[in-house]
Amino acid sequence: MSEVVKAAVEKLGQKIDSFGSTAKFVITDEGAIMIDESGVRAADEGEEAEVTLTASRETFEGILAGDVNPTTAFMMGKLKVDGSMGVAMQLGQKLS
Repeated sequence: MSEVVKAAVEKLGQKIDSFGSTAKFVITDEGAIMIDESGVRAADEGEEAEVTLTASRETFEGILAGDVNPTTAFMMGKLKVDGSMGVAMQLGQKLS
């Protein structure tokens, strides 16, 4: 597990203690993070989720820090969303 994923799991864990759906963040060239009813953990990139969000390290860190708006990142093509847009929006509310 990369240091970026390890730090992201810790930071996301402070914001999200559980999530009623399954979501996966893929940080390009770093790894993946799964968010579900058990909380936040490092994931295998092959794990299935209701929604998968893919972004660069810089975009992901900006979203976590609150410097990058996820909707704006999506509209600019910096955040890719595959799967349920509703689950992505629920996750966005947890992160704000």
